[in-house]
Amino acid sequence: MNPVLLSMKNISKSFPGVKALSNVDLELKHGEVLALVGENGAGKSTMMKILNGIYTKDEGEILLEGKEVNIENINQAQELGISIIHQELNLMRDLTVAENIFIGREPRSAFNFFLKDRELNKKTADLFKRLNIELDPHTKVADLTIAKQQMVEIAKALSFNSKIIIMDEPTTALTETEIDSLFVTIESLRADGVGVIYISHRMDELKRITDRITVMRDGTYIDTLVTKDTEMSKIIQLMVGRQVYIESKPTSINENQETILRLENVSTKDHLKNVSFELKKGEILGFAGLMGAGRTEVARAIFGADKIESGSIFLNDQEVKIKSPKQAVEMGIGYVSEDRKHLGLLIDMDVKTNMAMATIKNFTKGNFVVSQKEMEKVAEKYVDELKIKTPSVHQKIRNLSGGNQQKVVIAKWLLRNCDILIFDEPTRGIDVGAKGEIYKLIDELADSGMAVIMISSELPEVLRMSHRVIVMSEGRITGELTSAEATQEKIMEYATAVN
Repeated sequence: MNPVLLSMKNISKSFPGVKALSNVDLELKHGEVLALVGENGAGKSTMMKILNGIYTKDEGEILLEGKEVNIENINQAQELGISIIHQELNLMRDLTVAENIFIGREPRSAFNFFLKDRELNKKTADLFKRLNIELDPHTKVADLTIAKQQMVEIAKALSFNSKIIIMDEPTTALTETEIDSLFVTIESLRADGVGVIYISHRMDELKRITDRITVMRDGTYIDTLVTKDTEMSKIIQLMVGRQVYIESKPTSINENQETILRLENVSTKDHLKNVSFELKKGEILGFAGLMGAGRTEVARAIFGADKIESGSIFLNDQEVKIKSPKQAVEMGIGYVSEDRKHLGLLIDMDVKTNMAMATIKNFTKGNFVVSQKEMEKVAEKYVDELKIKTPSVHQKIRNLSGGNQQKVVIAKWLLRNCDILIFDEPTRGIDVGAKGEIYKLIDELADSGMAVIMISSELPEVLRMSHRVIVMSEGRITGELTSAEATQEKIMEYATAVN
């Protein structure tokens, strides 16, 4: 049996109006991959931020290889051999990949005046080779996809040669090939005696890569189980403490239902090539494909975020020119972006302000004064309806869990009463309980007559939710399947089609 590397005992932490952790225990052994699971808001990220020195604990003790330590900041955690890969990417977009990975540790010339670029890039290239990552160290982070940015975060954490590596939802934006590569890296870390704390909502990943699973719920410790001896249904039951919403696969939408949106041969400069499809009222139209297939680019073109070079868009059989997101919103189109942190929210503003962003005129009197009371009333209604976990509508968005942040984005568009709502990776980084709630919400929106486009990298999600499935590859539509026709195998066949 491997010796204990880390013990966190009776850890408690409070924020204004919130008891985030109450007497939580966690144990990690040398060479172990320990899953830490729980719904959004369960306290997982808070626990890990205490371990990494981002937060300080209110009570409890932390033992590293049997010796008590008091971790007061990130630098101290790194000196102790503790690194974290955050769920929300934390990179400097205007710096290169190499500069991000070795920020503050760059090789410099005599007197520390000049950066040794060649040595810096070589160190980064050597690290990528070891991790089987194909990236150019010279590339600016701003030019990378979210998946590639995630790999940079992983490389950065591993560059510290840490004893403990915390991975907070590391695979949410990765392809299957990239996930396989990550798991090979984790196996090599395990063989070297490194302890990995792995936070994920993907049950199949836990079964595949972890040794034990620690479950948290509502800021408390529930249980720790041996992965190979435990059914995932048991883990889900411990996590949510309630029945999870499950719905059967939907039937195809009525062909006579009115078409609300139509694209004809839409192309953009860099991504889309002659994309054509229809969307009907009350339909959930799923978009599937591998990373870079062009699914998000379709959403951005419809929403006016990307310029259309050729082709046409029709709303209710009338051709429209959507030149900006503002115009799209005025036409009744809403967009829940996959990157909620940068494109969906103002993280330093409160819940009610974020909900009102797309409808602020409705709360404004005489074009000058915003009625805070009305905003508060409406926000409280959606907090209740969507089961958003927050002490009040005055809480800053940055203090909410990822799943609750996503619900605030959805509430923003529900206030707008859109005719068409685009969901881009709607459950990315969201736990199984919150997923069920969002699935139910999307179903209810479609039942009310709203037309929904849902882009997802999770095939079971696409199959579960979609009346029809559009499959893309390299900027083109390569397949269209009814609910009855769609299978994971058929979708992957179209997704890997060569144009």
